[in-house]
Amino acid sequence: MTVMAERTVQTPQMSVEEFERIAAFAAKETDDAVRLEFINGRIGVKKVADGDHNSVIVWLSKRCMRARPDLDLYQGQGLRVEKYREGRARPDAVLVPEDHFAGHGEWADPSGVLLVLEVTSYDSDTDRRDRQERPVAYGAAGIPFYLLIDRNACTVKLYSDPDPGVGYRDSRTVPIGVQLLLPQPLGIELDTEKLKQYVD
Repeated sequence: MTVMAERTVQTPQMSVEEFERIAAFAAKETDDAVRLEFINGRIGVKKVADGDHNSVIVWLSKRCMRARPDLDLYQGQGLRVEKYREGRARPDAVLVPEDHFAGHGEWADPSGVLLVLEVTSYDSDTDRRDRQERPVAYGAAGIPFYLLIDRNACTVKLYSDPDPGVGYRDSRTVPIGVQLLLPQPLGIELDTEKLKQYVD
C-alpha cells in the first residue's frame, strides 16, 4: 500500500534562511519553551510535551538501549527534511548510530537517520501534522522508518520503504498492546502493552 499525504501547492511563507533566524530568536527569547518547525512551506509550533508524551519516548529509549546499545535515541534534534531539504522538523525522537550527531548543528542532514518517532499530542493540528505532513516529509528525506505512537487512535503505526515522490510506500498499524517488529536493519521487537498507561 502506498502511503501518501495530500499536499496542496502553496507558496512558502518565507525562505528557509528567514525561518532559521526566527526559530533561533524564538528559542533564545523563550528559553526553548517555543520550538518552531518549517514543513511544507509553513511555520508550525511544536507543542510542549506532557508527562505521558515524554514517558512514551523514555519507553522507546529503554527498549532500543536493551536491544541495540550501538544506537542512540536523540530528543529535540532538528532535521533538514522534505525532498530538497527545504523543511525543518523536530521529531520527538531520532534513532541513529552511536555518536551520529556529534559535530552537527541545530538542523542536521537526515542521512544516516534510521528512524524518527512522533507521539501525538491532544491538539487540533495532530491529524495534519503527524498523520499527513510528516510521513511525506520524512519519506521524501529518505528516512527508512517513521514510527507514530498515536495516543488519540490508541495505535502504533510503522511507516517504511521511503520514496522521495510519495513519502512512504508501506505502513503497518497495530493497536496499542500488540507486539510490533521494527525490521532490519533495526531488528527490535516492541511489546507495546505498557503504552496503555500513557493514553487517555
